[in-house]
Amino acid sequence: MRLRTLSRILILSVVFLTMGFYVSINEKNDDSKVLIKEDQTSEMKQSTPQEANQTNGSQTPLEKPKEGLALLIGQDVSNLEKEFGTPIRIDESLYGFQWYIYNQSSNRYLQVGVENKRVVTIFALGESLNVAPFEIGQPVEEIFNTQFFDTNINLEVNGSTYRFELNDTDLNLRPMVRMGNIYVQLYIDKFTGNLSSVRFLDAETLVKQRPYELVYRGQLIKPPALSEDMMNLVEQSTEQQIFDITNALRIRHKVKPLVWDEKTAEVAFEHSRDMAQNNDFSHTSKKFGDLANRLKTARVAYQTAGENIAANYTDGPAVVEGWLNSKGHRDSLLSKEYSHLGVGVYEKYYTQNFIRKTDDK
Repeated sequence: MRLRTLSRILILSVVFLTMGFYVSINEKNDDSKVLIKEDQTSEMKQSTPQEANQTNGSQTPLEKPKEGLALLIGQDVSNLEKEFGTPIRIDESLYGFQWYIYNQSSNRYLQVGVENKRVVTIFALGESLNVAPFEIGQPVEEIFNTQFFDTNINLEVNGSTYRFELNDTDLNLRPMVRMGNIYVQLYIDKFTGNLSSVRFLDAETLVKQRPYELVYRGQLIKPPALSEDMMNLVEQSTEQQIFDITNALRIRHKVKPLVWDEKTAEVAFEHSRDMAQNNDFSHTSKKFGDLANRLKTARVAYQTAGENIAANYTDGPAVVEGWLNSKGHRDSLLSKEYSHLGVGVYEKYYTQNFIRKTDDK
């Protein structure tokens, strides 16, 4: 079984999460190319009684990690703050928890989800963090030789049963493994062949986020309904996380971090909102035009500019990892040509606008 799983990783050079689409305002815009749009997050169905019997399965979860960040799952927030101190800020999320953000240094970048004073999820990007039994930067061959990743993840929460079904792309680029009562999602950088980041979740948070196709029987755990004001806070929080993670990755790849530009961020937000409200996923708005037109209308002065867009990802960390695994988006994300960045999020539509200012400040 491990050999079969290992063989999947060998197709990383020919299987792509999506084809990249890098937009330069000095080049012809070609919307015939495929864009980053992750649709499987919304795929779910209620199982029949016969299928429900299959969701229990016979999986034997691996042992819970004996050290590292994973041990914080389920613990009181006081234990988190005892180990890492006061977060640099606290962000809202779509899923009922708050993100405690630790971005004091790129090699220790950490987001910890806290709900009712209890740690329910962790996103670890920094290379100095202890994500045992894995390591950030670990070669994918080592991971697939030492861990078994199944195509189905079965779990039960409060009498309801759930089965997440992973396709080949999921297994190659963002596989998941259960360790005790903790679920571990790995983000693989297919261009380096190394582990880029790790996400730890408890069962209830995993079901709320639904990162893979889902079959369930019983009561579906849903994210809370959010007011308009709360949704605005979530969007602003996600924008800042995308900015922070982008810069952490740039530093990892020896590229100078970008400076936030508010006017460019407003352009990015308006494009995300335009795509969502008109159900038009494109770099060129029917009403507001392409990036060059939108920047000109907003009176943003620049030498060169580029844009990444995405839709339907669960949150900021997921979308940046998605961009990182798409050639064109990765080129924008890690380009030395840009000096400033603006990020705009509306619902689950995401836009990054990169610019180099004319004064190069």
